[in-house]
Amino acid sequence: MKCDHCDKPAVIHETVIRSGVLAEVHLCAEHAIAAGYPVPIEQPIADIFPQVLGSAVKVEGAKTKERTAKCQACGLTFAAFRKTAMMGCPACYEAFMPMIAQIIERAQAGATHHVGRSPVGGDDSQRLQKLRVKLTKDLESAVAAEQYERAAQLRDELRSLDQPIRGSQP
Repeated sequence: MKCDHCDKPAVIHETVIRSGVLAEVHLCAEHAIAAGYPVPIEQPIADIFPQVLGSAVKVEGAKTKERTAKCQACGLTFAAFRKTAMMGCPACYEAFMPMIAQIIERAQAGATHHVGRSPVGGDDSQRLQKLRVKLTKDLESAVAAEQYERAAQLRDELRSLDQPIRGSQP
């Protein structure tokens, strides 16, 4: 798409709908700056990613690990991975895991596993599963402590949890 004011390629595209009227604006970098729009910086992702990797791996001795880390399967070095931002084979993930784990933690604000949303209806099944595991552990400890009356109660609770499941299947 070209700029509304000249024939240069547009870098800013704005669509505004006011009172049901659609207005589109397409501006090149020069006209966008003149109009007060922030202009995106054009830098290839291959140039940005190695910089991020380089700054993320700043741990004591990390530079020596980084220089010597090498995949045994394909021979890719971590330095080559930083330049291209591409793994050579599946074994590279294990070979470079100490360095990559730090990068992932930084990118995910310290999280090392998925902490996102649960699927619809998943909360009930997870709650039942946790309750079933707890009751099973309690049952095993009651039997080990020879508390047979408590064990019988726990067994009945476990059966009552399984009852709706068995009743719904043909």
